[in-house]
Amino acid sequence: MDVLSVSSDQWNGWIDQFFLPLTRILALIATAPLIGQAAVPLQARLGLGLALTFVIAPGIDPHHGVSLASAEGGLLILEQILVGAVLGFSVNLIFAAVTMAGELSGLQMGLGFASFYDPLHATFQPLIGQFLNILFSLIFLSLDGHLLVIDALADSFRTVPLEPALHLHAQGWHMALALASTLFAEAIRLSLPILAALMITNLALGVLTRAAPQLNLFAVGFPVTLAVGFIVLDFSLPTLPALAERIIRSSLVASAGLIQRLLY
Repeated sequence: MDVLSVSSDQWNGWIDQFFLPLTRILALIATAPLIGQAAVPLQARLGLGLALTFVIAPGIDPHHGVSLASAEGGLLILEQILVGAVLGFSVNLIFAAVTMAGELSGLQMGLGFASFYDPLHATFQPLIGQFLNILFSLIFLSLDGHLLVIDALADSFRTVPLEPALHLHAQGWHMALALASTLFAEAIRLSLPILAALMITNLALGVLTRAAPQLNLFAVGFPVTLAVGFIVLDFSLPTLPALAERIIRSSLVASAGLIQRLLY
């Protein structure tokens, strides 16, 4: 088809069909973990967004009676950005919770000073937190977590159609806080075996120093707590895949409900 022979109605139809889905998809890619990191080239993220749009958009009913150049059309664009960002941030919170679990464990193990510069996030990451984050990223990919996110994205066009509905109900914000608190509670649960084992170890070291005051607590305590922490971490790792799958699925389900409560 010659580009010059395309009518304005056809151009408007293509814009209506592809622009709004592309906006939602790019918002998800920009806020999602792994693919949304600065180390991924912008061209790759944009190419992925266009590819997903061409796959998903043909099966979506375009919005009706709304001009994208109007104020209502602007609100509709903002709604797509919000929906995509909520999906991306809900997955990002999982990785933040895992990093938090590693940081809590590292502090109790005496590794609070052991931090490495993470060029992907431009911040200093604790040693155990960075290890768990890398491990969780591999588990996330092995469990097809990226495909679950794409499936949740495609399903969001059914649960939240391309219609103006930007109301921002207070109940949705409360649900967002509940989702964040639930994920960080999972972080505490993930680090709980190490925290409990190290608390018992520190109590035992305290009793030992009372029984033998000449014992150098710093010379003995640090290697002991470090060894106990790594041993318990090694025993806890086999439970991480099942925990990761449960958290990923529950987070995506909760984010879908959150979007509906937030907008409708």
